[in-house]
Amino acid sequence: MIEVIQGDITKASLDCIVNAANTSLLGGGGVDGAIHRAGGKQILDECIRIRNAQGNCPTGEAVLTTGGRLHAKYVIHTIGPVWNGGQSHEPEKLSSCYRNTLNLAVEKGIKSIAFSNISTGIYGFPKDKAAEVALKTVADFIEKNATIERVQFVCFDRDNYDIYLERLRIS
Repeated sequence: MIEVIQGDITKASLDCIVNAANTSLLGGGGVDGAIHRAGGKQILDECIRIRNAQGNCPTGEAVLTTGGRLHAKYVIHTIGPVWNGGQSHEPEKLSSCYRNTLNLAVEKGIKSIAFSNISTGIYGFPKDKAAEVALKTVADFIEKNATIERVQFVCFDRDNYDIYLERLRIS
């Protein structure tokens, strides 16, 4: 049910991929920019509509758009926390990203979902701590809610891939 792969999340062929977005929802660098570029203008147009209706998306929250030109039907955009040494409840905020994303997926009938490594890029969340939060939150959610049939953690870099594999073996 939970898999770890190394690769490019924009190539995932699951029902939904998860974007580590910024609060503006308008694309940016890293995985956010890659998803917007690969998915095309339709994703940005929906993000603009969402932002115009609700304003910026707060940290820990999630919104859904089409997958545009991606293989995935949907993209769930979630806003991870910026690491501040753990002094600003970053682990709890990161856990909220995963929970809110999975709740939205269940609400939309999504059965398979691919996560990027939320907050571990420019937001500076330590990769080992982020993997621990991600795997625990997702495992706890799936244990209580069997509607999600497949979860992939798509690690772009080797460091995250190795960390996720090790954490998955331990759990």
